[in-house]
Amino acid sequence: MVQLGRPFTPAMSLLQNMLVLFTLSRQLHTSQAARLPDRQLPPRPTKHQRTLAERLPEDTWDSHMHVIDPARFPLSPDAAYVPQRHDLFDAVSFESSVSMKNIVMVQPSIYATDNSALLDGLKGLGPDRSRGVVQFDLPINSSKLQAWHALGVRGVRLNVQSTGAAVNVTEFAALMRQYVAAIKPFGWVLQAYIPMYLLDPLAPTIRELGVDFVVDHFGQPAQPTNTTMSTIDPYAIQGFGSLISLLEGGNTWVKFSAPYRVNLTTDWLDAVAKEVLNVRSDRVVFATDWPHTRFEGLDIRPFIERCLDWAEEANCVEEVFSTNAKSLWRVEE
Repeated sequence: MVQLGRPFTPAMSLLQNMLVLFTLSRQLHTSQAARLPDRQLPPRPTKHQRTLAERLPEDTWDSHMHVIDPARFPLSPDAAYVPQRHDLFDAVSFESSVSMKNIVMVQPSIYATDNSALLDGLKGLGPDRSRGVVQFDLPINSSKLQAWHALGVRGVRLNVQSTGAAVNVTEFAALMRQYVAAIKPFGWVLQAYIPMYLLDPLAPTIRELGVDFVVDHFGQPAQPTNTTMSTIDPYAIQGFGSLISLLEGGNTWVKFSAPYRVNLTTDWLDAVAKEVLNVRSDRVVFATDWPHTRFEGLDIRPFIERCLDWAEEANCVEEVFSTNAKSLWRVEE
């Protein structure tokens, strides 16, 4: 397990050294600023002049990203696309570049139910700085779940959106209950990547699951097609009212992540995010969705800054970027 804050040793891995260097650089920056007399400190910059490191909490969590290494861990034969390698070394480099160090690795569709790459990543980073959300078929041996739990796995993902498969609501509701029966003894979350409109018929089942339920990527809303609408009203989005009702119930969470996967204009996304934060800022977690599969190469920093703007306006930066994630992913267990 990586332990931050200790001196370099020859036996430490390159990944460990990178993490130590990142932590020491932030500590040095803080200590140097603290030694300056007040009269020498520059005026506090506005939020748009401040760096991500200055705006983000020290203990920020990225609640949704992927580790992919096709050479070491072959993709599923049914993978819809073949991405480049984005291994743990690349992940740590990226997270350091946006002033984050804690990550939740989520199983991507291209690996189906082979969680080898994710589990390897958890072993490399350690349970103090990482968590995992896996995919698996049922039935499954509880001893396997227990072993994964020890590595930092805290959830299972049901992915409908990536495959584009048609959903039978009755069958999917039954499937959710079957997965809950497997994960509930471990206190895991049930995470779903589904279109928002499915929340309308699934809401009664979600309320009765008895575990935390997480929706990916803003709940995957779709902008109303009514072109005569003169005002932006997020409640006009099919399923949004159900999302809000579920958030108010307390067992549903939403990730602010991957705006490029969401069919909303900027103004509509603003309205969705602000209303969610207004209702339950304590049920929102932030995520980068790195390495932005099928959108590789985009700059995620403007989105991070936009999420910070929303959270600062709602006075919940610490919640959205740190404490909510630690609660959801049982970091302090």
